[in-house]
Amino acid sequence: MTGIRIRPYRLDDAQAIWDAVRESMRELQPWMPWAHPGYSIDESRSWLGVQVPAFHQRTTFEFAITTDDGRYLGGCGLNQIDTLNQRANLGYWVRSSATGTGVATAATELTRKWGFANTDLARIEILIAVGNVASRRVAEKSGAVYEGTLRGRLLVHGTRHDAVLYAFIRT
Repeated sequence: MTGIRIRPYRLDDAQAIWDAVRESMRELQPWMPWAHPGYSIDESRSWLGVQVPAFHQRTTFEFAITTDDGRYLGGCGLNQIDTLNQRANLGYWVRSSATGTGVATAATELTRKWGFANTDLARIEILIAVGNVASRRVAEKSGAVYEGTLRGRLLVHGTRHDAVLYAFIRT
């Protein structure tokens, strides 16, 4: 899909996030620890209240994924930043009505490029539960290199999952 952009989140994105999460709950809940049936707009506002200043403080870089005309499609970002080792995690999710169209792959590529152009990161990792086949495809399509499987690495809603690790290295 063409016409995909990423931009830093704004405090006024709460409604768009909440709408997309509610639309996508069935697909998000198995893999995202924050996705639960009672997810509220106050949770969106609270999350934005942390993420917007964190971006400016350069402690995490969360982005809204949008179309050229501004329609909210999901989120992506660089988080869990390890400055000592110049490493970060790259995460992404896309609302259900936009999946299967290349949005996540495009956003992953844009986030990787942004990260290497705007930070001193040398390594960007993508950690995915083994069973999350769609996210694994995104990592592979975006050019991330598979590095291995980590046993019992993720805990989501009280269930431990093995995870696969992919990475980009600054060249």
